[in-house]
Amino acid sequence: MKKLAIFLLLSAPLFAQTNDKKPPTTLRGVLLEQLRTTHDKEDWFVPVSIAVDGLTAQQAMWSPGKGNHSVGQLAYHIWYWDARALNNFKGEKNEKFDGNNNETFDNFTPAQWDDLVKKLNQVLADWDKAVETADDAKIAANASLIAHVGAHNAYHVGQILYVRKLQGVWNPDKGVK
Repeated sequence: MKKLAIFLLLSAPLFAQTNDKKPPTTLRGVLLEQLRTTHDKEDWFVPVSIAVDGLTAQQAMWSPGKGNHSVGQLAYHIWYWDARALNNFKGEKNEKFDGNNNETFDNFTPAQWDDLVKKLNQVLADWDKAVETADDAKIAANASLIAHVGAHNAYHVGQILYVRKLQGVWNPDKGVK
């Protein structure tokens, strides 16, 4: 845990030099930056709020085939795991999970799309608030969990953009050419 915090604090100035922003100086700051840049703050990559913006439910259902996921499935998966992880962070009980990760993608339907986008943005805002208001001991004890949430989100946002590009419904002016 301490090694992660040290790495993040030491590497932050290296990355900050390339974009002329003052780097976070605390573990909380680094984790909040990671959560915010995967949610709604544009930085090195497109956040999920922009990645899903403007899609219709029908477009969100489109899949490139061959076992690949749709944007809607990917968004559902992010929301599902972020909500569970947030409950864990807050000490709240989750519904029983049967271990079938496919269900965390496959439970998406086009009728859910507008509500799912709202729920996804809400859980990410709730993560931000939870990390912002938690005490230092809770942040330290959960730093790995929070970092994994941000990394997981970034990974799947990249997939969302790729699917949108394949489908021809991505505007490169939004951040990825």
